[in-house]
Amino acid sequence: MSYRSSRTLLRAACIAAALLVAGPVPRAGAEPGLPEGESVGVLLTRLQGLYQKAEEAAEAYNATDVALRAGEAEERLRSADLGKARTALDSERALAGRLAREQYQASRGLSPYARMLLAGNPRAALDQRRLAAREGARRAAVLARLARGEREADARALRAREALDARQTLAARQKGHKDEVAAQLREVERVLAALTPAQLTRLGAQEAKNTEAAQRDLVDSGRLPTRTGTPTAAGGAALTYAAAQIGKPYVWGAEGPGSFDCSGLTSQAWAHAGRVIPRTSQEQWARLPKVPLDELRPGDLVVYFPKATHVGLYVGDGKVIQAPRPGARVKVSPIAANPLLGAVRPDPDGAPLAEFTPPALPQTPAAEAGDDTGYSAEEAPADEAAADEAPADEATSAR
Repeated sequence: MSYRSSRTLLRAACIAAALLVAGPVPRAGAEPGLPEGESVGVLLTRLQGLYQKAEEAAEAYNATDVALRAGEAEERLRSADLGKARTALDSERALAGRLAREQYQASRGLSPYARMLLAGNPRAALDQRRLAAREGARRAAVLARLARGEREADARALRAREALDARQTLAARQKGHKDEVAAQLREVERVLAALTPAQLTRLGAQEAKNTEAAQRDLVDSGRLPTRTGTPTAAGGAALTYAAAQIGKPYVWGAEGPGSFDCSGLTSQAWAHAGRVIPRTSQEQWARLPKVPLDELRPGDLVVYFPKATHVGLYVGDGKVIQAPRPGARVKVSPIAANPLLGAVRPDPDGAPLAEFTPPALPQTPAAEAGDDTGYSAEEAPADEAAADEAPADEATSAR
């Protein structure tokens, strides 16, 4: 599924839900429009699970994309090495051929011993014989280099084939992850298309309620900083960049500038701050230094879900900037909007600034709603042009 189709899919689902009229009368006890026996809360859990699976597949796609780029570079390197080896081999073959012709022509005359007997100057004849011996050694060396060159060319050809095979394997794996994202989003479309606008609103309200409760529990637990400190210079720059992206659409696999997925936003924020970090949320979690939640400072990365499949950038005051999921836009969320895994710090050696003026954040419901605004036609991306940006948006990444 393309970037355009992933965006169109969610837009179609939202619009279909907004235009949907009441369906057949359900059995007693079932809520109209919902699967029989399924409450809004249960449906919300199911939808969140589908989004999580889609994001997990999207991050796997991103990781494979990083490996594929590296594989393409390796293949180009191996192909260049093979070309050089073949050029050198051709030169050695040409030299060996010339020497063979010279040897053949020389062998048609008198033997070196006969020439020495018939020579008027025996010393000159001996010198010629020594020269002939050196020429023979030179021919032997050329033939040895030719043999080595052929072996090296064969080895480089094998490495080039292996690099090509590896790239093709990665490309097939990437397509599998892409198909998995498409399958999960088609299921989201199917579920959303069966709901009325009122039920979509209730889904958003239920999610906001759940997030508020999770945020209260987290604050009451004392696991968050008691006060918001200052970022480092790089952390402040990353935060400023992320804040400037608020309102841009989520598109899986996108790294800006017109759209982002979760790790595309965090990796690009830190890249614009002058520090390259891994592209995917899993690699960010695995390779960056961990930091306790109660020591969070603005610019740190907050990672979610047991498999580290989602990430946001800490703002301070218990909030993160995140690219939530398909159908939503980059926004400010409570840090407990998703199940927390932990936090990492891209610049552990950086010194916090003495003073820092935080970037201005939009003060609108859409920018700070507790839900992820993926359930209404009003919050769906409004134009196809934005969807077209994603393929060209891809920036050079660490991943």
